[in-house]
Amino acid sequence: MAEANSYDVIIIGGGPGGYNAAIRAGQLGMTAACIEMRDTLGGTCLNVGCMPSKALLHASEMYEAANTEFATLGIEVSPKLNLVQMMKQKAESVEALTKGIEFLFKKNKVDWIRGRGRITGPGRVEVTAADGKTTTLSGRNIVIATGSEPTPLPGVSFEAGKVIDSTGGLSLSAVPKHLIVIGAGIIGLELGSVWRRLGAEVTVVEYLPRISPGMDSDLAKAFQRVLTKQGMTFKLGSRVTGAKSGKDGVELTVEPAAGGAAETLKGDVVLVAIGRRPYTDGLGLETVGLEPDKRGVIGNDHFRTGKDGVWVIGDVTTGPMLAHKAEEDAVAVIELIAGKAGHVDYNLVPSVVYTSPEVAWVGQSEDQLKADGVAYKVGKFPFSANSRAKINHETEGYAKVLADATTDRILGVHILGPQAGEMIGEACLAMAFGGASEDIARTSHAHPTRSEAVKQAAMGVENWTMQA
Repeated sequence: MAEANSYDVIIIGGGPGGYNAAIRAGQLGMTAACIEMRDTLGGTCLNVGCMPSKALLHASEMYEAANTEFATLGIEVSPKLNLVQMMKQKAESVEALTKGIEFLFKKNKVDWIRGRGRITGPGRVEVTAADGKTTTLSGRNIVIATGSEPTPLPGVSFEAGKVIDSTGGLSLSAVPKHLIVIGAGIIGLELGSVWRRLGAEVTVVEYLPRISPGMDSDLAKAFQRVLTKQGMTFKLGSRVTGAKSGKDGVELTVEPAAGGAAETLKGDVVLVAIGRRPYTDGLGLETVGLEPDKRGVIGNDHFRTGKDGVWVIGDVTTGPMLAHKAEEDAVAVIELIAGKAGHVDYNLVPSVVYTSPEVAWVGQSEDQLKADGVAYKVGKFPFSANSRAKINHETEGYAKVLADATTDRILGVHILGPQAGEMIGEACLAMAFGGASEDIARTSHAHPTRSEAVKQAAMGVENWTMQA
């Protein structure tokens, strides 16, 4: 065993939470080590999650646009799908991003320790490398940032190329004839939309009677109509009870969630996308007296686990399982360790579905406000009345602003439409400063832009929308 190495902060996990924590620690003059068991930094998000999926989402959007939209614009082409090249450019983009993180580690004097980390006691972490050799690190602070993994579905076993998780959904060697997606959440809808654009028939099976749990129900209904119009088929309120694979594909046994006769769905590929769960296997939490709850979540109080010198951030603890939430956690925890102020308001963490059109929201939904008995006003504006959207033939969807009926303070903003993920940042900033709908309504927005829809929706709260 190698001689112990001492650090101010040891971070277990090199994903968005881990690598941002390590870099911030270096910036503040602390000695930091980041342990990562993958061959590359970046975690799930960068390697097999949000970044490669965006590469395929963008490429598939371009392919579909060339097939169905270019002629309308006066551009005549005959596109041909080269899936090998599409996957190659995805991999090249991911590699460039991982190299960028390596550069930032060197710039900020962060040590990247390759291997699997296990806490062996207060202030001590053992790292096992791929060759089996171990190294022991000691540190005043340990930050757990091990992220999450796909949740398996009982009765459905993974099988390469046939029954796959989100990682497999990013690397298929051929376009499925019929892709069945289990789960109508963000991951399932994004990957389903990729393969639909590339030519697959896509059926989405969801246990709940609606798609996109957590999304404003009004928005979810409109979103489902758009996806159905694009060619997706939905079987809602349905439970998958088994899967049988053979040389001709996969047969799923599906029955109504409320009870009833079962049916069989046949597809050549099944994507299981029912969510993610915290990853803590083999982490040695018991050595410092930590025990996750039944969901696998490690509790925290401002990122403190209750055990001296042990902190937790990102998907493995409370709050939304989103890369940008983990990044905010990372900065906050390191600044707390450094004796500074650190806080993250999870009500201001936006969610985005990167389909086409995109869906984005921040704050509370109408469902939540009604359940809590909050009096509120609604302003709504359709992209079909937005000049830039009409010119660009992107008229699906709308922007919606929810504001307190008495104070006008913005309570939530929900957008279904082109580049919704880019526009939601304005709402986050306004809400962070306690802004009112009138603040957005009276702020000049460039014309013609899609963001004017958000301004018009804010104007609609007090009924002075001016449609184009």
